[in-house]
Amino acid sequence: MTSPSSPTFDLAPYDAVLVLSFGGPEAPDEVMPFLRRVTGGRGIPDERLAEVAHHYELFGGKSPINDQCRRLCTALAQELQRLGSQLPVLWGNRNGPPFLVDTLRDAYEAGARRLVVITTSAYSSYSSCRQYREDIAGALTTLREEGRPLVVDKIRQYATHPSFARANLRLVTEAVRGCGQPDDSLLRVAFVTHSIPEGMDDTSGPGDGEGSLYAHQHDEIAHVILDEAGITLDRDLSGALVFCSRSGSPSQPWLGPDINDYLREQAAQGITDVVVAPIGFVSDHMEVKFDLDTEAAETAEGLGLRMTRVPTVGVDPEFVGGLVDLVGERAAQARGETRAMQAWPGEAMPPVCRAGCCPNLRQARPAACGSD
Repeated sequence: MTSPSSPTFDLAPYDAVLVLSFGGPEAPDEVMPFLRRVTGGRGIPDERLAEVAHHYELFGGKSPINDQCRRLCTALAQELQRLGSQLPVLWGNRNGPPFLVDTLRDAYEAGARRLVVITTSAYSSYSSCRQYREDIAGALTTLREEGRPLVVDKIRQYATHPSFARANLRLVTEAVRGCGQPDDSLLRVAFVTHSIPEGMDDTSGPGDGEGSLYAHQHDEIAHVILDEAGITLDRDLSGALVFCSRSGSPSQPWLGPDINDYLREQAAQGITDVVVAPIGFVSDHMEVKFDLDTEAAETAEGLGLRMTRVPTVGVDPEFVGGLVDLVGERAAQARGETRAMQAWPGEAMPPVCRAGCCPNLRQARPAACGSD
């Protein structure tokens, strides 16, 4: 991590850092409009959306994601200031206020001409990377037509940056240490991420790659955490990668097993304790608060399983410091400098996505921050 006195910490040519997130409702009357935006063009009836809206009703009609983005922006700004940078940290969403195009428009009016984006999604797939790049491209087109041209770059997907794995490793290690089950034969660690269609996973990664990069990146982190936590605690830990938040047609295959099915299988095998680590999420938004803290917790309780939920990385200083390092890395690349890209586990993703990376399987759309 760069030290405050380091003369090499330089964020030129950027005028601002922009945190780009999914968005969420902040009041009950915003829930259905938000869900309609998220599912736009898919023909999902309001009756089905109302079932999902119930998840938000349990939390007063407000998603926790926006407050978490505010905290992340504050933490990033504080770390930048600690390093001597006064670069502003902005925030925009794909599906709710503040919308990305509005944030970029305001940035232009404030004098910004080139920005670097951090998305709140670490892994490589269409929904976790390219879809954000499509939204950036659409916003830039709108602003260009308004006479407000901007240049936007993006840090690389950071699932393979050491700070992300190390922060998750520390949190899982602490959770296992504190769960109260000393017998490894009765304990499992469930690494949870958002399920996606199998076809989306099959095509995740560069077009000339092997595919299934989304599942592979998760699997690598899960194995590293099990191994390293086991060494630290002198234990023989076992676990598995599982999924949550499946949606879409029942006829379409999605990645599994579902977290609830996994809990049932473990209980049937005599397991008594499960540590649930949401490594696929950077903060405790709705998929974590409902799918894990509510639904999976109820499943575990009904099965007599003791469930310990690991915190997400959120504003963990190591994670935030890693994001700032990645902004510095991207700035150096934008200046034409060569800089070694740290990676653990796995390989560093390129700062400019390669052609055919994580394609849109429904409709070809322009995407920024890539070579196609």
